[in-house]
Amino acid sequence: MNKQASRRAFMTGKALRPDRQAIRPPGAIGDEFYNLCQECNDCVPACPENIISIDGQGWPALSFDSGSCTFCTACAEACPTGALEKTRIKDWPWLAKIAESCLALNGVSCRVCQDACAENALRFRPQLGGLYVPELDAETCTGCGACVGACPAGAVTLKRNDNPILEVSQ
Repeated sequence: MNKQASRRAFMTGKALRPDRQAIRPPGAIGDEFYNLCQECNDCVPACPENIISIDGQGWPALSFDSGSCTFCTACAEACPTGALEKTRIKDWPWLAKIAESCLALNGVSCRVCQDACAENALRFRPQLGGLYVPELDAETCTGCGACVGACPAGAVTLKRNDNPILEVSQ
């Protein structure tokens, strides 16, 4: 099931150009994912957390509005083409990133992301004046997305970290 480009997409230069910033299910094999995925959507109902949906371009993508990823491998097991590979799930390249719109960074007492993080990768460091500033431990963060869906300000997102040696900046 290869994608057919519309004339409009072809003329605007957007023909068959998938959104590479979208968060694909764990085990997606980089650019090869787009060649292997046949859009069968078998990964969507296989996800016990119900966080896989089909994006506007027809590809499976993760949304953390209703939950987080447990990296259970169910989506990869359901994939008949190998576009999601169980052995690649441990190579998940996404980490949490806290934006300047974070309530705690703007003087509002909030630690919802810390409460949602089972790995304790998000902590709050006390500052003079009684404020607490969020800090991310990049080595502990699994990129599960629990903090993303929990943040009332939408200030926590996941950012691709293709070089795990580099620390993610705040």
